[in-house]
Amino acid sequence: MLVAVAVSELIARLLPRISSTYFNLLFGIILAAWPMTSRYIPEFDNEFFMIVILAPLLFFEGQRTQILQVQQRLKQIIGTAGILAIISAVVITMILPNLFNMTFPLALIMVAISTPTDATALESVIGGRAFPRSSHEQLTLESLFNDATGLVLLQAGIIWWQTGHFNFLQNAGTLLYAAGGGALIGFMIALLFMVIRQWLLRTSINAIYAQNLVYLLTPIIIYILAEAIGVSGIIAVVIAGLVNNSEANRSRFSSPRQMHLGLNLVNFLTSILNGMVFVILGLNLELIFTSQYFIHNNNWQWLMIGVTVYLGLLVCRLLYAKYKVGDHSWRSAGLFSLGGVHATVTLAMTFSLRGTLATNLYNQVILVEVVVIILSMVTATVVFNLKLPVDFDARNRPSRQREIRDEMVKSGIERVKKMDLDSAVRALVMYDLQDQIRSNTLRSFFKQWHGVSQHQEKINVLQSVDQRRALMHAFNEERRYLHSLALTHQIPSDEIYDLYSEVLLAESLVLDPKSRLI
Repeated sequence: MLVAVAVSELIARLLPRISSTYFNLLFGIILAAWPMTSRYIPEFDNEFFMIVILAPLLFFEGQRTQILQVQQRLKQIIGTAGILAIISAVVITMILPNLFNMTFPLALIMVAISTPTDATALESVIGGRAFPRSSHEQLTLESLFNDATGLVLLQAGIIWWQTGHFNFLQNAGTLLYAAGGGALIGFMIALLFMVIRQWLLRTSINAIYAQNLVYLLTPIIIYILAEAIGVSGIIAVVIAGLVNNSEANRSRFSSPRQMHLGLNLVNFLTSILNGMVFVILGLNLELIFTSQYFIHNNNWQWLMIGVTVYLGLLVCRLLYAKYKVGDHSWRSAGLFSLGGVHATVTLAMTFSLRGTLATNLYNQVILVEVVVIILSMVTATVVFNLKLPVDFDARNRPSRQREIRDEMVKSGIERVKKMDLDSAVRALVMYDLQDQIRSNTLRSFFKQWHGVSQHQEKINVLQSVDQRRALMHAFNEERRYLHSLALTHQIPSDEIYDLYSEVLLAESLVLDPKSRLI
């Protein structure tokens, strides 16, 4: 799966107009269909998926969100993540049994699974289009908290299915207990970890790698404890992420190396886990489409149910957004409606039914949810590409940054040319600086590599000091160029900061006393 994620990312770079999500799905299907790899695919374990993949993803997503932003939009979050989800579930649950041959409990189960939305999937369908910032923030916050509503609705549907009775007051109380208890547990455990972490930072026993390991295990620990108590593990990890955001903002300079390593690990794992989610979906799609149920089920009722569920959710979101979200325009309502893309949690909730429903019904639910997931992604992708303007600033950013980087490195090279250096040192420094813009050929790289490997380019201590000093002067000149460019206010600040931080990272490699590179 990791290889599939890596290859998908590479192909997505070659075809930037197509999201890597679709390539992940495709590779998942290929892995399951190819006999050479299919025999190594283990049976899907929903609990493992929720603990190891979903909990960290939601924790990292929560950490990107400021707790002040949640407080300011609490009313809107309750509306979209709670009220809208419940209204949609009630309306569509009443419609489905009247159109198809199914019971009300089964209808509620299907709708509950389709309730949660996914912020990561939303990013994949926007695809270089200028999406309104306010709507984007609202959809992101909704996706963080409507998972708990969907899980409680699913629990209500399962109880209704097993007992034949539906208790509104009991299920409303369960929702409040699960959400409120999850928030409390997540806050308390995150607060405890924060106190321990901050105490360790101020002592001589602080260990960077141990701290980061505990940090990465935090969402897993919190999720397991919350679920063991009987509250929402999802809400718990989201709240814990919000607490971590506030902590990081006020302690980022206590241990810069630890903070930098932690941020890089989060970005890396987020990308990997997101890719794995869709590879897993692809694996299961192939297994479903080759199952006996799919082959012998010729009425395609699952397809019509899936379309009905998706359209019902779309209409409910559209009407709610028209009167309760944003500027109340039909355009904003339409964007909000289509932006409710379904993916990760819907997949996890679907597989959690294994063993609860009969095999035929279980397969039908899976097929219905697959239709909902694919429809939500494809429809949003097509409509956004047709209706939203191209984000030219984002599209032109790579070429613009390439031009700035070229001029930046040129200024550094000019500074080195004015220095009195040994020819061997000058050649090494020039090569390093040109590497910043990747202008060195593969042939020149192998020449340098061979020289280092065979110790032919070995320089003495004084020359090593000169090399370090020359690079420092060059980097200083590059930063000066970026600063002068920022003063013109013609280039977005975030692009300047991105290049500036790149230079600082390069400089840190030169200055690091533990480095063996110079």
